[in-house]
Amino acid sequence: MFNFIKNIPVMLYAIVDIETTGGHASGNGITEIAIVIHDGKKTLQLYETLINPQVHIPRFIQSLTGITNEMVADAPLFEEVAEEIAGLLQGKVFVAHNVNFDYSFVKHHLNNCGYELGLKKLCTVRLARKIIPGLHGYSLHKLCGQLNIDLINHHRAGEDAAATAEIFRILLAEDNGLIISQMLKGKNKEQYLPPHLPSEHLDQLPNTPGVYYFYNSSGKIVYVGKAINLSKRVRSHFSNNKTTKQKQDFLRDVCRISYKKCATELMAHILESNEIRRLWPIYNRSQKGYLPKYGLFVYEDRQGYKRFVIEKNKQYYKPIHTFNSLAEGQNRLRQLIKEFGLCVHLCNLSKDCDCTHHDDTLAYNTKMNQAIEKVQLELPSFAYLDKGIHDNEQSCILVKSGNFYGMGYIKDIHSLPDIDQLEKQLEPLQDNDYIRNLVYKHAQDHPERCVPYQ
Repeated sequence: MFNFIKNIPVMLYAIVDIETTGGHASGNGITEIAIVIHDGKKTLQLYETLINPQVHIPRFIQSLTGITNEMVADAPLFEEVAEEIAGLLQGKVFVAHNVNFDYSFVKHHLNNCGYELGLKKLCTVRLARKIIPGLHGYSLHKLCGQLNIDLINHHRAGEDAAATAEIFRILLAEDNGLIISQMLKGKNKEQYLPPHLPSEHLDQLPNTPGVYYFYNSSGKIVYVGKAINLSKRVRSHFSNNKTTKQKQDFLRDVCRISYKKCATELMAHILESNEIRRLWPIYNRSQKGYLPKYGLFVYEDRQGYKRFVIEKNKQYYKPIHTFNSLAEGQNRLRQLIKEFGLCVHLCNLSKDCDCTHHDDTLAYNTKMNQAIEKVQLELPSFAYLDKGIHDNEQSCILVKSGNFYGMGYIKDIHSLPDIDQLEKQLEPLQDNDYIRNLVYKHAQDHPERCVPYQ
Protein backbone atom coordinates (compact mmCIF):
# COMPACT_ATOMS: atom_id res chain seq x y z
CA MET A 1 0.00 0.00 0.00
CA PHE A 2 1.29 3.50 -0.86
CA ASN A 3 0.65 7.02 0.26
CA PHE A 4 -0.11 8.54 -3.15
CA ILE A 5 0.73 12.06 -1.99
CA LYS A 6 4.32 11.18 -1.25
CA ASN A 7 4.56 7.79 -2.98
CA ILE A 8 6.16 6.44 0.18
CA PRO A 9 5.20 2.92 1.27
CA VAL A 10 3.01 2.79 4.38
CA MET A 11 5.06 0.59 6.67
CA LEU A 12 6.62 0.46 10.09
CA TYR A 13 10.17 1.51 10.80
CA ALA A 14 12.51 0.28 13.53
CA ILE A 15 14.78 3.21 14.32
CA VAL A 16 17.79 1.79 16.11
CA ASP A 17 20.75 3.12 18.03
CA ILE A 18 23.36 1.13 19.89
CA GLU A 19 26.37 1.79 22.09
CA THR A 20 29.25 -0.65 21.88
CA THR A 21 32.66 -1.55 23.31
CA GLY A 22 34.42 -0.88 19.99
CA GLY A 23 34.14 -0.20 16.29
CA HIS A 24 33.53 -3.61 14.71
CA ALA A 25 30.94 -6.25 15.47
CA SER A 26 33.04 -9.40 15.23
CA GLY A 27 35.28 -8.42 18.14
CA ASN A 28 33.10 -6.18 20.32
CA GLY A 29 29.90 -6.24 22.33
CA ILE A 30 26.77 -4.09 22.58
CA THR A 31 26.40 -2.16 25.84
CA GLU A 32 23.05 -0.49 25.15
CA ILE A 33 20.32 -0.67 22.52
CA ALA A 34 17.25 1.45 21.83
CA ILE A 35 14.58 0.70 19.22
CA VAL A 36 11.90 3.20 18.29
CA ILE A 37 8.99 1.65 16.38
CA HIS A 38 7.69 4.43 14.14
CA ASP A 39 4.96 4.72 11.49
CA GLY A 40 6.57 7.68 9.75
CA LYS A 41 4.59 10.26 11.73
CA LYS A 42 4.76 9.24 15.35
CA THR A 43 6.41 6.82 17.76
CA LEU A 44 4.36 3.69 18.44
CA GLN A 45 6.70 1.87 20.83
CA LEU A 46 10.04 2.42 22.53
CA TYR A 47 12.40 -0.33 23.65
CA GLU A 48 15.57 0.46 25.55
CA THR A 49 17.97 -1.58 27.67
CA LEU A 50 21.54 -1.75 28.88
CA ILE A 51 23.33 -4.97 27.92
CA ASN A 52 26.20 -6.75 29.62
CA PRO A 53 28.79 -7.19 26.83
CA GLN A 54 30.80 -9.67 28.92
CA VAL A 55 33.96 -7.75 28.05
CA HIS A 56 35.66 -4.75 29.57
CA ILE A 57 34.42 -1.37 28.31
CA PRO A 58 37.49 0.70 27.33
CA ARG A 59 38.01 3.81 29.41
CA PHE A 60 37.67 6.25 26.49
CA ILE A 61 34.34 4.67 25.54
CA GLN A 62 33.14 4.93 29.14
CA SER A 63 34.04 8.62 28.98
CA LEU A 64 32.23 9.04 25.65
CA THR A 65 28.98 7.25 26.49
CA GLY A 66 28.89 7.49 30.27
CA ILE A 67 28.23 3.73 30.39
CA THR A 68 30.56 2.08 32.90
CA ASN A 69 31.41 -1.53 33.65
CA GLU A 70 29.49 -1.19 36.93
CA MET A 71 26.34 -0.02 35.13
CA VAL A 72 26.20 -3.10 32.89
CA ALA A 73 27.30 -5.65 35.49
CA ASP A 74 23.70 -6.63 36.33
CA ALA A 75 22.24 -5.89 32.88
CA PRO A 76 20.93 -8.77 30.75
CA LEU A 77 23.19 -10.55 28.28
CA PHE A 78 22.37 -10.05 24.62
CA GLU A 79 21.26 -13.66 24.32
CA GLU A 80 18.67 -12.98 27.02
CA VAL A 81 17.03 -10.17 25.03
CA ALA A 82 17.74 -11.47 21.51
CA GLU A 83 14.28 -12.98 21.04
CA GLU A 84 12.55 -9.74 22.02
CA ILE A 85 14.85 -7.65 19.78
CA ALA A 86 14.33 -10.00 16.83
CA GLY A 87 10.57 -9.78 17.34
CA LEU A 88 10.58 -5.99 17.42
CA LEU A 89 12.62 -5.79 14.22
CA GLN A 90 10.71 -8.41 12.28
CA GLY A 91 8.89 -6.99 9.26
CA LYS A 92 10.18 -3.45 9.83
CA VAL A 93 12.54 -1.22 7.87
CA PHE A 94 15.79 -0.89 9.83
CA VAL A 95 16.66 2.81 10.18
CA ALA A 96 19.76 4.26 11.82
CA HIS A 97 22.20 7.13 11.58
CA ASN A 98 25.09 5.40 9.71
CA VAL A 99 22.93 2.32 9.34
CA ASN A 100 25.64 -0.12 8.30
CA PHE A 101 27.38 0.22 11.66
CA ASP A 102 24.30 -0.46 13.80
CA TYR A 103 22.97 -3.11 11.42
CA SER A 104 26.26 -5.02 11.37
CA PHE A 105 26.33 -5.24 15.17
CA VAL A 106 22.68 -6.23 15.59
CA LYS A 107 22.83 -8.75 12.73
CA HIS A 108 26.06 -10.31 14.03
CA HIS A 109 24.84 -10.73 17.60
CA LEU A 110 21.42 -11.97 16.54
CA ASN A 111 23.08 -14.52 14.26
CA ASN A 112 25.15 -15.73 17.21
CA CYS A 113 21.87 -16.37 19.02
CA GLY A 114 20.30 -18.22 16.10
CA TYR A 115 18.19 -15.39 14.60
CA GLU A 116 18.50 -14.29 10.98
CA LEU A 117 18.27 -10.60 10.14
CA GLY A 118 17.46 -9.64 6.56
CA LEU A 119 15.73 -6.28 6.55
CA LYS A 120 15.57 -3.34 4.21
CA LYS A 121 17.71 -0.51 5.54
CA LEU A 122 17.63 3.28 5.50
CA CYS A 123 20.51 5.51 6.55
CA THR A 124 19.53 8.93 7.87
CA VAL A 125 22.99 10.30 7.03
CA ARG A 126 22.62 9.40 3.35
CA LEU A 127 18.96 10.47 3.27
CA ALA A 128 19.72 13.84 4.85
CA ARG A 129 22.49 14.52 2.33
CA LYS A 130 20.05 13.88 -0.51
CA ILE A 131 16.84 15.41 0.86
CA ILE A 132 18.39 18.42 2.67
CA PRO A 133 21.63 19.13 0.80
CA GLY A 134 24.00 21.95 1.65
CA LEU A 135 24.04 21.67 5.44
CA HIS A 136 27.24 22.33 7.39
CA GLY A 137 27.48 18.75 8.61
CA TYR A 138 25.51 15.52 8.84
CA SER A 139 26.65 13.98 12.09
CA LEU A 140 23.79 13.34 14.50
CA HIS A 141 24.84 16.22 16.72
CA LYS A 142 25.20 18.71 13.84
CA LEU A 143 21.96 17.66 12.17
CA CYS A 144 20.01 18.07 15.41
CA GLY A 145 21.45 21.55 15.87
CA GLN A 146 20.50 22.62 12.35
CA LEU A 147 17.01 21.07 12.51
CA ASN A 148 16.24 22.41 16.02
CA ILE A 149 16.04 18.97 17.59
CA ASP A 150 16.95 18.63 21.24
CA LEU A 151 19.83 16.21 21.87
CA ILE A 152 20.71 16.49 25.53
CA ASN A 153 22.26 13.14 26.38
CA HIS A 154 24.25 12.38 23.23
CA HIS A 155 25.90 8.92 22.89
CA ARG A 156 23.20 7.21 24.90
CA ALA A 157 21.06 4.86 22.84
CA GLY A 158 17.64 6.10 23.93
CA GLU A 159 18.34 9.78 23.35
CA ASP A 160 20.12 9.18 20.03
CA ALA A 161 17.38 6.86 18.76
CA ALA A 162 14.71 9.42 19.64
CA ALA A 163 16.67 12.17 17.87
CA THR A 164 17.15 9.92 14.82
CA ALA A 165 13.41 9.22 14.80
CA GLU A 166 12.67 12.96 14.72
CA ILE A 167 15.21 13.48 11.92
CA PHE A 168 13.58 10.64 9.99
CA ARG A 169 10.10 12.15 10.46
CA ILE A 170 11.36 15.45 9.01
CA LEU A 171 13.04 13.67 6.10
CA LEU A 172 9.84 11.79 5.29
CA ALA A 173 7.89 15.05 5.28
CA GLU A 174 10.47 16.81 3.09
CA ASP A 175 10.96 13.96 0.64
CA ASN A 176 9.34 15.42 -2.47
CA GLY A 177 11.86 13.76 -4.74
CA LEU A 178 10.76 10.19 -3.96
CA ILE A 179 14.21 9.43 -2.60
CA ILE A 180 13.06 7.18 0.25
CA SER A 181 10.76 5.28 -2.07
CA GLN A 182 13.67 4.65 -4.44
CA MET A 183 15.89 3.58 -1.56
CA LEU A 184 13.37 0.95 -0.53
CA LYS A 185 12.96 -0.58 -3.99
CA GLY A 186 14.49 -4.06 -4.29
CA LYS A 187 18.01 -4.48 -2.99
CA ASN A 188 19.16 -0.91 -3.25
CA LYS A 189 22.96 -1.08 -3.54
CA GLU A 190 23.32 2.47 -2.26
CA GLN A 191 22.44 1.21 1.23
CA TYR A 192 25.82 -0.51 1.39
CA LEU A 193 27.78 2.65 0.63
CA PRO A 194 29.74 4.45 3.36
CA PRO A 195 27.47 7.08 4.92
CA HIS A 196 29.56 10.06 3.80
CA LEU A 197 30.25 8.86 0.24
CA PRO A 198 27.95 10.51 -2.34
CA SER A 199 26.51 7.95 -4.73
CA GLU A 200 27.30 10.38 -7.57
CA HIS A 201 30.98 9.49 -7.16
CA LEU A 202 30.16 5.94 -8.23
CA ASP A 203 27.86 7.05 -11.03
CA GLN A 204 30.73 8.95 -12.68
CA LEU A 205 33.04 5.92 -12.85
CA PRO A 206 33.64 4.60 -16.39
CA ASN A 207 33.60 0.96 -17.46
CA THR A 208 37.27 1.07 -18.45
CA PRO A 209 40.60 -0.03 -16.93
CA GLY A 210 42.21 2.33 -14.48
CA VAL A 211 43.25 3.15 -10.94
CA TYR A 212 40.90 4.49 -8.27
CA TYR A 213 41.56 6.40 -5.04
CA PHE A 214 39.51 6.46 -1.82
CA TYR A 215 39.82 9.57 0.38
CA ASN A 216 38.91 10.16 4.02
CA SER A 217 37.19 13.23 5.44
CA SER A 218 40.53 15.09 5.63
CA GLY A 219 41.17 14.56 1.93
CA LYS A 220 43.92 12.00 2.51
CA ILE A 221 44.10 8.98 0.19
CA VAL A 222 43.49 5.86 2.29
CA TYR A 223 43.29 3.21 -0.44
CA VAL A 224 44.45 2.76 -4.03
CA GLY A 225 43.18 -0.01 -6.29
CA LYS A 226 43.31 -1.13 -9.91
CA ALA A 227 40.49 -2.32 -12.13
CA ILE A 228 39.71 -3.76 -15.53
CA ASN A 229 36.30 -2.11 -15.10
CA LEU A 230 36.44 0.86 -12.73
CA SER A 231 32.70 1.08 -12.11
CA LYS A 232 32.26 -2.61 -11.37
CA ARG A 233 35.38 -2.96 -9.21
CA VAL A 234 34.72 0.08 -7.00
CA ARG A 235 31.13 -1.00 -6.37
CA SER A 236 32.33 -4.44 -5.33
CA HIS A 237 34.03 -2.88 -2.29
CA PHE A 238 30.59 -2.00 -0.92
CA SER A 239 28.65 -5.13 -1.94
CA ASN A 240 28.65 -6.64 1.55
CA ASN A 241 28.70 -5.52 5.16
CA LYS A 242 31.35 -7.65 6.85
CA THR A 243 31.68 -7.25 10.59
CA THR A 244 35.50 -7.24 10.70
CA LYS A 245 37.38 -4.27 12.10
CA GLN A 246 39.15 -3.62 8.79
CA LYS A 247 35.87 -3.50 6.85
CA GLN A 248 34.07 -1.29 9.36
CA ASP A 249 36.98 1.13 9.68
CA PHE A 250 37.21 1.25 5.91
CA LEU A 251 33.50 2.05 5.50
CA ARG A 252 33.71 4.84 8.06
CA ASP A 253 36.71 6.44 6.39
CA VAL A 254 35.72 6.54 2.71
CA CYS A 255 34.24 9.93 1.82
CA ARG A 256 35.35 10.59 -1.75
CA ILE A 257 36.52 8.73 -4.87
CA SER A 258 38.66 9.80 -7.79
CA TYR A 259 40.16 7.79 -10.63
CA LYS A 260 42.66 7.77 -13.50
CA LYS A 261 41.84 6.01 -16.73
CA CYS A 262 44.32 3.58 -18.24
CA ALA A 263 44.23 2.05 -21.70
CA THR A 264 45.00 -1.50 -20.53
CA GLU A 265 44.91 -3.69 -17.46
CA LEU A 266 48.74 -3.87 -17.51
CA MET A 267 49.01 -0.08 -17.28
CA ALA A 268 46.54 -0.12 -14.38
CA HIS A 269 48.72 -2.72 -12.60
CA ILE A 270 51.80 -0.56 -13.08
CA LEU A 271 50.17 2.69 -11.98
CA GLU A 272 48.63 1.04 -8.90
CA SER A 273 52.02 -0.36 -7.85
CA ASN A 274 53.68 3.05 -8.19
CA GLU A 275 50.87 4.88 -6.39
CA ILE A 276 50.86 2.50 -3.45
CA ARG A 277 54.58 3.10 -2.91
CA ARG A 278 54.24 6.84 -3.47
CA LEU A 279 51.23 7.42 -1.24
CA TRP A 280 51.52 4.54 1.27
CA PRO A 281 47.72 4.37 1.88
CA ILE A 282 46.65 3.00 5.25
CA TYR A 283 44.32 0.29 3.89
CA ASN A 284 46.70 -1.07 1.25
CA ARG A 285 48.67 -4.02 2.52
CA SER A 286 49.91 -5.80 -0.58
CA GLN A 287 52.94 -4.56 -2.55
CA LYS A 288 54.17 -2.24 0.20
CA GLY A 289 57.10 -4.55 0.82
CA TYR A 290 57.37 -5.97 -2.69
CA LEU A 291 60.84 -4.75 -3.69
CA PRO A 292 63.96 -6.66 -4.79
CA LYS A 293 66.04 -7.26 -1.69
CA TYR A 294 69.49 -7.86 -3.20
CA GLY A 295 71.55 -6.39 -5.99
CA LEU A 296 74.74 -7.05 -7.94
CA PHE A 297 76.99 -4.04 -7.33
CA VAL A 298 80.31 -3.07 -8.95
CA TYR A 299 83.02 -1.06 -7.20
CA GLU A 300 86.77 -0.47 -7.43
CA ASP A 301 89.01 -1.28 -4.46
CA ARG A 302 92.18 0.55 -3.33
CA GLN A 303 94.41 -1.60 -5.55
CA GLY A 304 92.37 -0.63 -8.63
CA TYR A 305 90.54 -3.95 -9.06
CA LYS A 306 86.93 -3.86 -10.17
CA ARG A 307 84.93 -6.08 -7.89
CA PHE A 308 81.46 -7.65 -7.73
CA VAL A 309 79.46 -7.92 -4.54
CA ILE A 310 75.96 -9.18 -3.77
CA GLU A 311 74.39 -7.03 -1.06
CA LYS A 312 71.04 -5.76 0.08
CA ASN A 313 69.81 -2.95 -2.08
CA LYS A 314 70.83 0.53 -1.04
CA GLN A 315 68.86 3.71 -1.40
CA TYR A 316 71.51 5.76 -3.21
CA TYR A 317 73.48 3.11 -5.15
CA LYS A 318 72.04 1.47 -8.23
CA PRO A 319 72.86 -2.22 -8.84
CA ILE A 320 73.44 -3.53 -12.35
CA HIS A 321 71.00 -6.36 -11.62
CA THR A 322 68.58 -7.21 -8.81
CA PHE A 323 67.51 -10.46 -7.14
CA ASN A 324 64.75 -11.51 -4.79
CA SER A 325 67.08 -13.59 -2.61
CA LEU A 326 70.76 -13.76 -1.65
CA ALA A 327 71.04 -17.31 -3.01
CA GLU A 328 69.67 -16.23 -6.41
CA GLY A 329 72.27 -13.47 -6.64
CA GLN A 330 75.15 -15.68 -5.53
CA ASN A 331 74.24 -18.37 -8.06
CA ARG A 332 74.27 -15.82 -10.89
CA LEU A 333 77.60 -14.45 -9.68
CA ARG A 334 79.15 -17.96 -9.64
CA GLN A 335 78.06 -18.38 -13.28
CA LEU A 336 79.91 -15.16 -14.16
CA ILE A 337 83.00 -16.28 -12.22
CA LYS A 338 83.10 -19.55 -14.13
CA GLU A 339 82.41 -18.01 -17.55
CA PHE A 340 84.94 -15.18 -17.33
CA GLY A 341 87.56 -16.66 -14.97
CA LEU A 342 86.95 -14.15 -12.20
CA CYS A 343 88.40 -14.36 -8.71
CA VAL A 344 86.10 -15.76 -6.03
CA HIS A 345 87.80 -13.55 -3.45
CA LEU A 346 87.46 -10.38 -5.55
CA CYS A 347 83.79 -11.25 -6.05
CA ASN A 348 83.37 -11.41 -2.26
CA LEU A 349 82.29 -15.04 -2.21
CA SER A 350 85.38 -16.25 -0.34
CA LYS A 351 87.94 -14.79 2.06
CA ASP A 352 90.68 -17.05 0.67
CA CYS A 353 92.42 -16.35 -2.63
CA ASP A 354 94.78 -18.59 -4.62
CA CYS A 355 94.74 -16.52 -7.82
CA THR A 356 98.09 -15.61 -9.45
CA HIS A 357 96.98 -12.71 -11.63
CA HIS A 358 96.19 -10.09 -9.01
CA ASP A 359 99.20 -7.98 -9.93
CA ASP A 360 97.68 -7.40 -13.40
CA THR A 361 94.76 -5.08 -12.70
CA LEU A 362 94.32 -4.16 -16.36
CA ALA A 363 93.89 -7.78 -17.48
CA TYR A 364 91.57 -8.57 -14.62
CA ASN A 365 89.45 -5.45 -15.11
CA THR A 366 89.14 -6.33 -18.82
CA LYS A 367 87.49 -9.62 -17.81
CA MET A 368 85.30 -7.75 -15.35
CA ASN A 369 84.20 -5.33 -18.06
CA GLN A 370 83.31 -8.29 -20.28
CA ALA A 371 81.23 -9.78 -17.45
CA ILE A 372 79.50 -6.45 -16.79
CA GLU A 373 78.75 -6.08 -20.51
CA LYS A 374 77.31 -9.61 -20.57
CA VAL A 375 74.96 -8.79 -17.69
CA GLN A 376 73.87 -5.55 -19.32
CA LEU A 377 73.29 -7.21 -22.71
CA GLU A 378 71.04 -9.74 -21.00
CA LEU A 379 68.91 -6.81 -19.83
CA PRO A 380 66.99 -5.70 -22.92
CA SER A 381 65.62 -2.35 -24.02
CA PHE A 382 62.24 -2.45 -25.71
CA ALA A 383 58.90 -0.66 -26.02
CA TYR A 384 55.74 -2.66 -25.36
CA LEU A 385 52.86 -1.29 -27.42
CA ASP A 386 49.13 -1.82 -27.02
CA LYS A 387 45.88 0.02 -27.61
CA GLY A 388 45.49 3.59 -26.39
CA ILE A 389 42.64 5.34 -24.64
CA HIS A 390 41.82 7.08 -27.92
CA ASP A 391 41.75 5.57 -31.40
CA ASN A 392 44.57 7.78 -32.73
CA GLU A 393 47.18 6.66 -30.19
CA GLN A 394 48.98 3.67 -28.74
CA SER A 395 49.92 2.95 -25.15
CA CYS A 396 53.66 2.50 -24.68
CA ILE A 397 55.59 0.90 -21.81
CA LEU A 398 59.36 1.29 -21.97
CA VAL A 399 61.96 -1.09 -20.54
CA LYS A 400 65.49 0.34 -20.69
CA SER A 401 68.51 -1.87 -20.02
CA GLY A 402 66.27 -4.39 -18.29
CA ASN A 403 64.63 -1.84 -15.99
CA PHE A 404 61.14 -0.41 -16.24
CA TYR A 405 61.45 3.24 -17.27
CA GLY A 406 57.90 4.57 -17.59
CA MET A 407 54.79 4.63 -19.74
CA GLY A 408 52.45 6.90 -21.66
CA TYR A 409 50.75 7.37 -25.01
CA ILE A 410 52.31 8.01 -28.41
CA LYS A 411 51.02 8.63 -31.93
CA ASP A 412 53.55 6.62 -33.95
CA ILE A 413 56.47 4.53 -32.66
CA HIS A 414 58.22 4.81 -36.06
CA SER A 415 58.60 8.55 -35.60
CA LEU A 416 60.66 7.86 -32.45
CA PRO A 417 63.54 5.66 -33.64
CA ASP A 418 65.84 6.81 -30.86
CA ILE A 419 65.18 5.66 -27.28
CA ASP A 420 66.06 9.11 -25.93
CA GLN A 421 63.31 10.64 -28.08
CA LEU A 422 60.85 8.03 -26.87
CA GLU A 423 61.69 8.71 -23.22
CA LYS A 424 60.62 12.35 -23.63
CA GLN A 425 57.11 11.24 -24.63
CA LEU A 426 56.61 9.05 -21.57
CA GLU A 427 56.08 9.61 -17.85
CA PRO A 428 59.02 8.21 -15.83
CA LEU A 429 57.88 5.93 -12.99
CA GLN A 430 59.64 4.01 -10.24
CA ASP A 431 61.05 0.63 -11.24
CA ASN A 432 60.58 -2.51 -9.15
CA ASP A 433 60.64 -6.28 -9.65
CA TYR A 434 56.86 -6.60 -9.49
CA ILE A 435 56.36 -4.22 -12.42
CA ARG A 436 59.32 -5.60 -14.34
CA ASN A 437 58.04 -9.16 -14.09
CA LEU A 438 54.58 -8.06 -15.26
CA VAL A 439 56.00 -6.34 -18.33
CA TYR A 440 58.34 -9.24 -19.15
CA LYS A 441 55.46 -11.72 -18.93
CA HIS A 442 53.28 -9.66 -21.28
CA ALA A 443 56.22 -9.22 -23.65
CA GLN A 444 56.82 -12.97 -23.66
CA ASP A 445 53.13 -13.68 -24.31
CA HIS A 446 52.85 -11.00 -27.03
CA PRO A 447 56.24 -10.62 -28.76
CA GLU A 448 54.53 -8.98 -31.74
CA ARG A 449 53.82 -5.93 -29.52
CA CYS A 450 57.48 -5.37 -28.68
CA VAL A 451 59.77 -2.90 -30.49
CA PRO A 452 63.46 -3.46 -29.59
CA TYR A 453 65.83 -0.54 -28.95
CA GLN A 454 69.62 -0.47 -28.86
